[in-house]
Amino acid sequence: MEYRTLTDNEIRDLESRILFEDNHLLVVNKKVGEIVQGDKTGDECLAETLKAYIAGRDGKPGKVFMGVPHRLDRPVSGVCVFAKTSKALERLCEALRTSQMHKTYWALCCSKPAALEGHLEDWLIRNEKQNKSYIVPAGRTGAKLAKLNYKYLRSTDRYHLLEVELLTGRHHQIRCQLSHLGCPIKGDLKYGAPRSNPDGGICLHARSITFTHPVKKEPLTITAEVPYSWKGVAPEANS
Repeated sequence: MEYRTLTDNEIRDLESRILFEDNHLLVVNKKVGEIVQGDKTGDECLAETLKAYIAGRDGKPGKVFMGVPHRLDRPVSGVCVFAKTSKALERLCEALRTSQMHKTYWALCCSKPAALEGHLEDWLIRNEKQNKSYIVPAGRTGAKLAKLNYKYLRSTDRYHLLEVELLTGRHHQIRCQLSHLGCPIKGDLKYGAPRSNPDGGICLHARSITFTHPVKKEPLTITAEVPYSWKGVAPEANS
């Protein structure tokens, strides 16, 4: 199997964003605009870039395994876990399925919520053609229950930082539920933000993930710094 040779800049960039690595896992701070797994755009995905990086760094002549147990949307940044073995991938997928992988997000919102913390439960339905989710009445055919907890952290002159504990993994769940709450995410035109971000992304960041190592059975909590554009809003993330 032949992989492309990464440039020195690409290698330095990836190495600066690796949050954890051992023989079983590779955890990366995903950038806005990167796709985790290949899609219809045909753009190179992060999984393939990481395969090329491992092949070059470790001198692997054969095929590099890079399993994808979960994804982040293209405009979202933050902690993204990859499996370097099929055993690790199988166990991580099971941990996700049984809600044993706990994810915390930070969202920079256009409005401050009336209640500074709360629990949201909504029924969501996905419109495939629009690639968008909508909140619908309970009992609607095809609708899925979406649950999260949120907590207000701080504000700037214009934006408001919320911490979100994701309890289910529905399509565009955080984006849709926060918009319905009256707090669309900065840059998220699809869900009610008034203007786009210069980088084309949205200010939603997978801040941390907690799970049991799939092989070593040790607890892991991995945290990712927010993008540079967030500095001043979440200063402790860049300390």
